Amino acid sequence: MASAEQDRTGPLDGVRVVELAGIGPGPFAAMLLADLGADVVRVDRPGGPGLGVKPGYDVTNRNKRSVVLDLKDPDGRAAVLGLVERADILIEGYRPGVAERLGVGPDDCRARNARLVYGRMTGWGQDGPLAPTAGHDVGYIAVTGALGMIGPADGAPAVPANLLGDYAGGSLYLVVGVLAALHHARATGEGQVVDAAIVDGTAHLTSMIHAMVAAGGWQDRREANLLDGGTPFYGVYETADGQYMAVGALEPQFYAELVRLLGIEEKAPAQKDFARWGELRELLADTFRQRTREEWTRVFDGSDACVAPVLSLREAPGHPHLAARGTFTTYEGITQPAPAPRFSHTPGSLRRPPARHGADAAAVAHDWQVDGLHPTGTDKEHP
Repeated sequence: MASAEQDRTGPLDGVRVVELAGIGPGPFAAMLLADLGADVVRVDRPGGPGLGVKPGYDVTNRNKRSVVLDLKDPDGRAAVLGLVERADILIEGYRPGVAERLGVGPDDCRARNARLVYGRMTGWGQDGPLAPTAGHDVGYIAVTGALGMIGPADGAPAVPANLLGDYAGGSLYLVVGVLAALHHARATGEGQVVDAAIVDGTAHLTSMIHAMVAAGGWQDRREANLLDGGTPFYGVYETADGQYMAVGALEPQFYAELVRLLGIEEKAPAQKDFARWGELRELLADTFRQRTREEWTRVFDGSDACVAPVLSLREAPGHPHLAARGTFTTYEGITQPAPAPRFSHTPGSLRRPPARHGADAAAVAHDWQVDGLHPTGTDKEHP
């Protein structure tokens, strides 16, 4: 017979989460909670939002269940509040004031469940001059100084997709916040509201850089610093086939290994010979252009030179180290990142494919013992 520990779905087994459907960082935060074992019920709108991809491919909705409720309808609102009564956490990503107007704001929900942790995911936060305005990742990271650090000195800042703001500064801070608040609620019986603003989280991510600026160890301009491409031994170099290798040989012993494996020990200046950094950068660039990415990958394989091939999203799952660790997995035909981080006794898992629009109403009604959840038409397309 399986033990109780073996039956667990992850460290958050038994935690119930209501996700009011949106796009971007809110769904990703809910996916992370679901990957770690929480029972996440996504409340979709009739004909609700999505990423513009077929629902079966939207892995940010994996490990969740979906019900469809119209929050503008009194019955739909009542059903959501019924879920709230039995939930530990609620996540919403509306503009400030919208949830209140729909009757599912913090006061409405916590009147039904005083222990509820109410997580709010926005770009600008719940207050401040920009709170009611629209925004996207690039704007949030722009005003926090994060975007201004990235890119070439003689060109425009480089846009890092929407990973830095939406997901690092947004989703991950929301998850930390709601789990900390859940710990407090279980200890005291008192729930609370977690205001996770992407601008706050992204600013917080720059803490180390601000410390270095204050200490005089970081210049407030691009490509002038240790970690922003300002040093020739921390950057990206093109190879003979038009691909790239990433170099991060910061420490002296790693730099020594780098120049040894490149075969330029006799030519390379000392690592701290700042006056010759321009010469060193040209030497590294010329040397890397002499072989292909695959050839350099073999040269540096297993070394401490801190050099790695720059892979595309499609190439990454095939990297030998990531493959050995199972960093990516294929589930129901879709290759995707595996749950992270890892736990020795209560590992997260992939238990469900992306939730289909409204497909789980009957099961959720039974499991959560909530009335007003009715099966609805679901997307029949299969990936």
